[in-house]
Amino acid sequence: MKEFTRRIAMSIWRFANPNLFERAASRAIPYCAWTTALLLGSGLVWGAAFTSNDYVQGAAVKIIFVHLPTALMAINAWFMMLAASLIWLIRRHHVSALAARAAAPVGVALTLAAIATGAIWGKPMWGTWWAWDPRLTSFLILFFFYIGYIALWNSIEDRERAADITSMVCLVGTVFAVLSRYAVNFWDQGLHQPPTLSFDQETHIHSSYYFPLLICIAGFVMLFITLVLLRTRTEIHRQRASVLAFREQFD
Repeated sequence: MKEFTRRIAMSIWRFANPNLFERAASRAIPYCAWTTALLLGSGLVWGAAFTSNDYVQGAAVKIIFVHLPTALMAINAWFMMLAASLIWLIRRHHVSALAARAAAPVGVALTLAAIATGAIWGKPMWGTWWAWDPRLTSFLILFFFYIGYIALWNSIEDRERAADITSMVCLVGTVFAVLSRYAVNFWDQGLHQPPTLSFDQETHIHSSYYFPLLICIAGFVMLFITLVLLRTRTEIHRQRASVLAFREQFD
């Protein structure tokens, strides 16, 4: 078992080579893109057209098919960046640093989508577009960490120093990613409802919404993977171009 695990780890570690990663990503991207289109298309159509309105929330409940997956992926995108940042800090794996950088704009877009859809749902349900609920507040702070992370990458010319500093920012921001995920468990007085997908049958979503929601979540997971692969490949090209431009100055 140990030998098998070692071989798996070594096969994965091969993708520390940017050329190998780029070739693998180029082969995987079309399949990921088609899978994303299939899952999102079927999940959103099923959820919007073939589920009934909620007896309390009415048609507004259907925004969950976008809001919950985007909010979930906005948080998990940060955890992916954390894992990539730790790999960079420990092993100086350049592709992992570029992958973390590539994931940040995707995380911003997902966070904005979650905030916007939450506001659209909150207006008829809570009577306001925004409330300083613990979960919403920690989610907003996470959004600003995303912005700060991207700003640091763009403002520091030394790529390795930028990767070091942004990795530390990622470590600190993880606190708010955790709070965004579990705030409803820490503060009972919050407005935000308990988890939609739960082992508790009183809070678990109705079965008619369950399967299209799972498909939508899978679709947004694949969307995230596709975009991160695309952007990581772009970052590799950008870094390669900057190295070539630097060398040309001394030729």
